[in-house]
Amino acid sequence: MFGKELGIDLGTVNVLVNLRGKGIILQEPSVVAISSEEYKIVAVGEEARAMLGRTPDAIEVIRPLRDGVIADYRVTQRMLEYFIRKATGGIGLFKPRVMISVPYGVTSVEKRAVRGAALEAGASRAHLIPEPLAGALGAGLPVSTPAGNMVVDMGGGASEAAVISVNGIVVASSVRIAGLRMDEAIAAYVRRKYNMMIGQPTAEEIKIRIGSALPLAEDLEMEVQGRDQIAGLPRTITINSEEVTEALSEPLSAIISVIKSVLEKTPPELSSDIVDRGMVLIGGGSMLRKIDELITRETGVPAYVADAPIACVAMGAGKALEQYELLRRTIPDL
Repeated sequence: MFGKELGIDLGTVNVLVNLRGKGIILQEPSVVAISSEEYKIVAVGEEARAMLGRTPDAIEVIRPLRDGVIADYRVTQRMLEYFIRKATGGIGLFKPRVMISVPYGVTSVEKRAVRGAALEAGASRAHLIPEPLAGALGAGLPVSTPAGNMVVDMGGGASEAAVISVNGIVVASSVRIAGLRMDEAIAAYVRRKYNMMIGQPTAEEIKIRIGSALPLAEDLEMEVQGRDQIAGLPRTITINSEEVTEALSEPLSAIISVIKSVLEKTPPELSSDIVDRGMVLIGGGSMLRKIDELITRETGVPAYVADAPIACVAMGAGKALEQYELLRRTIPDL
């Protein structure tokens, strides 16, 4: 009764925390810096991200979550503990109750790992909610009605498409291709075309500043620094948005295939609702220029980017705590 309630979007790239009554109070990268010799945590979040690709051998910077699920249990637990403490101002007498998002279709073992990590990190109770449902709640879709609502979540480690009706997921599919895979595709393209090596943070910056799912009316350009593969010396090139569109074509086509597979499996009654209402895009990947136009063109169903797409899952996890008793009927292991 006295403990705080937190909705947590535990993502591969970012962790967002929604405090009931306050909204999103924390958004930090899900990155941890560890000293290799003592295996002690040196930095977490924004501080650790700044070290990515810039540390000596004594410090290793890792993402403890991969494709939306825990890859390193102990480090994830310590990272969660850090974020819960930061969000609540330190765990006092009353431990917080948390609702954590997990990708659709995770195994019971993976669910147990997330719940266990949250409880060890200082939560009094830990509930889990499928990411597409949390995202739909956060985007303000009328998920409690019998009408069909379609949501496409393009995160950092996985992309998921789901049709939701009466507080439950009717049909869904996911692919472990999302923001990080897009960054890898850009880095591979630069390496192939220009014989130049760039790091993941640089590839991400290219995607954000000049990336587009379809060619733009006016090309954007950007100067990129990296290391020449042949000479081994620093080098600068200029890359344009048309090249980035070409580099992203492969990961984007995999995401569109998942959306199409969900549309093909959707019951006819719900299909007509989706054609009328369109689908909502959430997650960091939905902020790529013209992604909504590309999906609309490829599927024939209107696609719209949600307001504050990155915050939708964390907001929805917070709302799910408020509607816990109602949601429990359709999600048995909530």
